[in-house]
Amino acid sequence: MDSVFRALADPSRRALLDALFEEDGQPLTALCGELSMSRQAVSKHLRIHEDAGLLVTHSQGREKFHYLNPVPIAELGDRW
Repeated sequence: MDSVFRALADPSRRALLDALFEEDGQPLTALCGELSMSRQAVSKHLRIHEDAGLLVTHSQGREKFHYLNPVPIAELGDRW
C-alpha cells in the first residue's frame, strides 16, 4: 500500500496515469511526448508504477506497451 501512495505522490507520475487513462496501452515513446523529460526519467516513473501494481506491461516486438491497472487505487478506497 505504501508503494501506491509513493507512486501517486509525484505530479509527473500522476500525469502519466492520466495519459494512460485517456489512451490505454501506450509505448514509452508516446508517454515521453506527454511530459518534458528524458526517456530515462519517464522509464523510472513507469517502473515505480509497475512496482506499485498500477501498470501492466505487454511487450510486442521491440516495444513495451503500458496499461493502467486501477485495482490498487480502488483497494485504497475500499480500505477506508
